[in-house]
Amino acid sequence: MRGGMSWDELWPLLVNGTLETLYMVGLAALFTVLIGLPLGVLLFISRRNGLAPMPTLNAVLGSIVNVGRSLPFIVLLIALIPFTRLLIGTTLGSTAAIVPITIGAFPFFARLTENALDEVEYGRIEAILSMGGNLWHVIGKALLSEALPSLLASITLTVVMLIGFSSMAGVIGGGGLGDLAIRYGYQRFNDQVMVGTVVILVVLVQGVQMAGERLVRRLAHRR
Repeated sequence: MRGGMSWDELWPLLVNGTLETLYMVGLAALFTVLIGLPLGVLLFISRRNGLAPMPTLNAVLGSIVNVGRSLPFIVLLIALIPFTRLLIGTTLGSTAAIVPITIGAFPFFARLTENALDEVEYGRIEAILSMGGNLWHVIGKALLSEALPSLLASITLTVVMLIGFSSMAGVIGGGGLGDLAIRYGYQRFNDQVMVGTVVILVVLVQGVQMAGERLVRRLAHRR
């Protein structure tokens, strides 16, 4: 096997790559939710027939989200190199990769959030408004509360996507399992590294999917 290495050499590389991937995905997921959730709520309430109609703002935000979702992530990675360097000081490493990963993911999550809020029964909203509730009461006690299972499912789907994004970030030296697969697997023709990274990525995706589905089922059952 070309480029073969012993288990003692391979194991530290896989552990380090996995930890870097978890670091990237964890922080990117946090920032994605912090940006995408309020953006999705704003998209929902600012519709022409929404709770706080702002058609112009809705059109602008909708266009930004649609453009962000339509760009292939590999193109976005390269296009954001100057911005990442300006923000972080470098384009290499797992910390720098968080920037394009987050920017590539938050439009997707914002649209998922908007769709999740669409599932909330309008009667719940009307009940809060009839009791003198304001917009913030509606958002907190009706929209986000009632849509929580769907939002958790959306977060699960987003995290799975982020794992894929973190792997692609290896193309520009973003660290993690993707970078490991490219530098030690592809470029050195090392099948052990390639197989190891693929197996770990599959396990990560399956683990996130199973945990997310269990949380959604448990929450839906309690409700």
